[in-house]
Amino acid sequence: MVRVGLIGYGFMGRMHFENYVRLMKEGAPVELVAICDLRIEELKNAAASGNIATSQDVYDLSSFALYDNVEKMLENEQLDMVDLTLPTQLHADMTCSMLERGLHVMCEKPIAFHSKDGRRMTEAAKATNKTLMIGQCLRFWPAYELLKECVEDGRYGKMLAGSFFRGGATPPGWFRDGSLSGGCLLDMHIHDTDVVNWLFGKPEQVSTIARNVVPGSAYDIVSTNYRYGDGKVLNAQADWTLEGDFGFAMTYRVNFEKANLIFENNQVKVNPHGEAGFIAELSPEMGYYRELKYLVESIENGTPVSICTPESAVESLEIIEAEIESANRNGAPVSL
Repeated sequence: MVRVGLIGYGFMGRMHFENYVRLMKEGAPVELVAICDLRIEELKNAAASGNIATSQDVYDLSSFALYDNVEKMLENEQLDMVDLTLPTQLHADMTCSMLERGLHVMCEKPIAFHSKDGRRMTEAAKATNKTLMIGQCLRFWPAYELLKECVEDGRYGKMLAGSFFRGGATPPGWFRDGSLSGGCLLDMHIHDTDVVNWLFGKPEQVSTIARNVVPGSAYDIVSTNYRYGDGKVLNAQADWTLEGDFGFAMTYRVNFEKANLIFENNQVKVNPHGEAGFIAELSPEMGYYRELKYLVESIENGTPVSICTPESAVESLEIIEAEIESANRNGAPVSL
């Protein structure tokens, strides 16, 4: 049984909380023991907003130990793992500290604010022989898993071109402070950058144009071209200034030699050449649930995580850093 302490109870903390509760009801080898947040007394009876809504705004936390101090939680509870859903700048130090205390760690994306800190986290995991997984949830999202399968097994031939998009309203609170979140490029766009890295490996070069809209934030709108030696035409865009009734969107269009795949409105349309298109049959589960289930089972079985290693998450962050450099240089190409 993997006994978990959840550190951070904002939007993503609640998303993880909801899925731990579900996993426990399903009989998974996990027990959420405690929840810690500096503002837990305020947050436990308040709603938190995010791009993808949890099933309810307020949860009954009476059966969980609640703390406003991490040290108190660690002193009073016997834990096997902590789940960190904290502002990005806190990821590295907190992760290393928890690993050194003998705990496995689930850390939300991005792995860190800087790749040097991400590498420090990976080294700490190796030194302590504890599991560290980063919440790059699209690697567990069925629509993106299908795309991964198509790239790898060649069922539709060679991939020729692709475009990824993610957008919504500017998130509230600390996300609007670029020194804490890194802005849209580091917090939102990194999802699609990570998918690009997961599917195709590091690009040879990136070229990024971006702009700042929200006062105090970093880049809020971004468009990146990724260059590979085989000539594929690949772009990813993100925009978190889409206010009003827009809501949230994550989409892709990927063209292969023998078909194209379009992901929008939570479904994937496959359009084979010379045949009728069809809607792909996919699991209805979201990546948040599937990544936590995978991690818990990996820890319980004593098997290393392979779908989202911390090393690969560092690589994705290194690509983001090259994109930021390119954006700072008005789109000038940056090699990796």
